[in-house]
Amino acid sequence: GRLACLGGAVVVFWGCGCAMAVAGRYVRRASHAGSWYTNKEAELDGQLDGWLAEAPPRVAEPVRAIIAPHAGYSYSGPTAAHAYSHMVQAAMERPIERVFVLGPSHHVYLRGCAVSAATECLTPLGPLQVDQQICDELLSSGMFELMSMDVDEDEHSIEMHLPYIAKALHASGCRNVQIIPILVGSLNEEAQARYGQLLAPYLDDPTNFFVVSSDFCHWGERFNYQPHDGAYGRFLPICQYIKALDMEGIQCIETQDAADFNSYLRRTKNTICGRFPISVLLAALAFCKVQFDVQFVAYNQSSKVQAKGDSSVSYASAVVSERSTTPRGGSGGSESDAALQATRHPAAAPADADTGATASGVTRNGPPRV
Repeated sequence: GRLACLGGAVVVFWGCGCAMAVAGRYVRRASHAGSWYTNKEAELDGQLDGWLAEAPPRVAEPVRAIIAPHAGYSYSGPTAAHAYSHMVQAAMERPIERVFVLGPSHHVYLRGCAVSAATECLTPLGPLQVDQQICDELLSSGMFELMSMDVDEDEHSIEMHLPYIAKALHASGCRNVQIIPILVGSLNEEAQARYGQLLAPYLDDPTNFFVVSSDFCHWGERFNYQPHDGAYGRFLPICQYIKALDMEGIQCIETQDAADFNSYLRRTKNTICGRFPISVLLAALAFCKVQFDVQFVAYNQSSKVQAKGDSSVSYASAVVSERSTTPRGGSGGSESDAALQATRHPAAAPADADTGATASGVTRNGPPRV
């Protein structure tokens, strides 16, 4: 036989002309179950039920995409529920056939994007099948790489959404839904626009649903990010400064202004780890035929920073809905901030003890915050 590379997978061609994949296709394990979230099905199902019950959907228009965090569930699970309750509602209102999951790369440097080579992704709530046909379509564009199993299983930004996706689909009665996991690399603005244009037709299709994975500000010495100046008012406590910093970025996202969002990131250096997946979403919205609104529905912090020695990670949830023909108030910064303040969240975590933290964000007494 001879070896060839087909879409990033190693394939052996035998003399008979038949091909057999020997690498690049695998079942992705739930590699963060048991640490970042429980690996016990009943316990996980109960946790998600409880968080979803505390986060009823607030947006009436059809929801087609969400932005949600990807930290350990004891930290970000309650905030993520405010996005996923809208996914449950959306799946009850219309058939969803596939879910695109866009997550940032924390461990490997990518100049573009990569799709998973897995045939299915395991979760404690059951497996999710990967849509091989759509992955092949994306690969055929020449703009995507193929993830190796090690890269796929090391990355948490996509996996942390899979149990919630499985739960939302089960709760709504959806069956045979497939997922398209996409790892988004470090993209300049031109590349963001190219990927957005490519993905826009998929976002226009109402049988698709998009999940964008991101935490917001990572503040603290271990993140090498500790701004606290007069940009948002003199004598503002650090935790309120962090919120004001995040809210400025949130306003850029709600107004769907990709240029302003990129300018904001360059100016503030805010450590929004999912800034590239969010930017691709904003670029896609600009190319979509359907008109959409973006509205943030929840905001939280892992702890309230009071002093330079403290640290925290911010979590936020947003929904992307079809624009209503009925006029409604704008979602500018002050209105958004008031809405987020009015949203009551369950306690996401005990006060953060930095003495138990490692450089990777994993605490000795609990799951990671990032």
